[in-house]
Amino acid sequence: MRLPNLLASRKGRFAAFFALYMTEGIPLGFAATAVAYYLRKLGVGPAEIGAFVGSFYLPWAFKWAFGPLVDVFRSQRFGHRRAWILGTQLIMAATLAVLVLVKLPEQLWLFTAILLVHNTFAAMQDVAIDALACNTLREDERGLANGMMFAGAAIGQAVGGSGVLFLTPYIGFQPTFFLVALAILAVTSFVVLPMKEAVIAAAGEAISTQAQALGQAAGGLRRAATEMRGFAIESFRAFLSTRGAFAGVWFALLPAGAMSLGLALRSNLSAELGLDEHTTAQLELWSNIISAAGMVAGGWLSDKLGRRRTLFVYLALMSLPVAWLAWRLQSLGYVMPRTPGTSGALDPALAASLWTATLIYNLFLGLMYGTRSAAMMDVTNPKVAATQFTAYMALMNLAIAYSATWQGLAVEALGYPKTLFIDACIGLLTLAVLPLLKPAQADSERAGAAARRAKIVAGCLAGVCLAWWPFAHAGEALGAARSVINTFFTLGFVASGLVLLAAAALLPRSAANRLGPWVALGLLLAYARNFSAGLAGLLGLEVAQMHTLLQGFTLSVATLGALLLARLAVQPWDELR
Repeated sequence: MRLPNLLASRKGRFAAFFALYMTEGIPLGFAATAVAYYLRKLGVGPAEIGAFVGSFYLPWAFKWAFGPLVDVFRSQRFGHRRAWILGTQLIMAATLAVLVLVKLPEQLWLFTAILLVHNTFAAMQDVAIDALACNTLREDERGLANGMMFAGAAIGQAVGGSGVLFLTPYIGFQPTFFLVALAILAVTSFVVLPMKEAVIAAAGEAISTQAQALGQAAGGLRRAATEMRGFAIESFRAFLSTRGAFAGVWFALLPAGAMSLGLALRSNLSAELGLDEHTTAQLELWSNIISAAGMVAGGWLSDKLGRRRTLFVYLALMSLPVAWLAWRLQSLGYVMPRTPGTSGALDPALAASLWTATLIYNLFLGLMYGTRSAAMMDVTNPKVAATQFTAYMALMNLAIAYSATWQGLAVEALGYPKTLFIDACIGLLTLAVLPLLKPAQADSERAGAAARRAKIVAGCLAGVCLAWWPFAHAGEALGAARSVINTFFTLGFVASGLVLLAAAALLPRSAANRLGPWVALGLLLAYARNFSAGLAGLLGLEVAQMHTLLQGFTLSVATLGALLLARLAVQPWDELR
């Protein structure tokens, strides 16, 4: 029997993108719920689990880098976006199969590394799916289709999280990895393979005309590099063009409300309180169902009552169940993390509190999720919508990554109630930025506003690069907080690199501007400072030697970056006027 091409009909397109987004949600639910729960049962600490979940989200924070590759490289035989989706899904399934051979918790580092590869291709798949949606969905289908997509992702998280935990008592934990792989391959077989992608225009239509002309004259990797250059230029222009777009950067970087009950902290508590796999799976399943329903309802309400007004309410409400659970844990005497299995019999009051807070939280989370994405679309420049919106989503994923990291560290240092209360307060910070997310036309801005924003950004990033000096020399005094602050420096270095690339393309050629791209590359390579032990083993050096070399390299590029950015902070930026 020949399977239908789902892209050929309206209902088929809804079903196709629902299923495709399920494959995006499956690995997230698998890592943040099932793996986090199992690692806590094995005695792995909350800080390690937080770092694990945080690293899992990092590829999604940098998925913008895959856009030009997906646009440029295509297959005549398998289709443009379809070829990327097919290839990434096969690699995702293969990496999950390999994980069965890894010993836990002894080889957690290898487990994390393989899952990082897995999620890198999952993020690449996300870029290809979004590009396919932009070129396939009709304008009158996009609203409902987006609701179906996010609902599919929520159901996928239930499959990867609850499905694994349901089966673990019967077949063991690691054999369930085959379930996750088979779920992905089922979508590959029944949705992707029968799919027939429409022929689309040449890649890079959202990129500037200049970059597009250069790209047509280049080929292969050179063309991809040209697309990346165009991305940097257009992103920089788009983010600075209006006050709403500029505020969107800060809105995306801040946590979207309280996050703790949606990350590893909840799985840690489930394991510590004595909830078995079946009960935890039920909690996750109902959480995802409620969240999926909330996504549809929240989007509908925001259309009727106003985007920013409803989003303000949703974000504020997310802090309530988190603060309430903090109070309940404190009043019941459950403060510091405990080794699973040492807490005695399951306390019904603690379990009921966790269930109540989690389900209410996921309702508010669902209401917020789709509305937030729509609010970001409102401040996105239609001319570079794919570029700008992808970058906003990437920054939001970075916020998830650093939130998971600091919460794991805070639980071990401060205990659960204080961590939850701090998270509830931090989640309200984004409300201060929300009123600025007002759609505006670039020509309604005051003359020179974009140039002034460019100077402010360059000056702030110069300060970040200079701040690396005291951090590198006295960071050990920060203790567990060091790794959280280090994550923000990574963000600062990446942002600095993008500004230097944009300046080299936009501003008149000079020796300093020609040096900028090389310093930008160095700032990106500075991420290697987090892997001194692994690189030392690879190169046959002592760990201390490798650490010294990487620290010296990072200090050098940070200093050069600070000098170049300080210079940009006083440039006129006439090209943005």
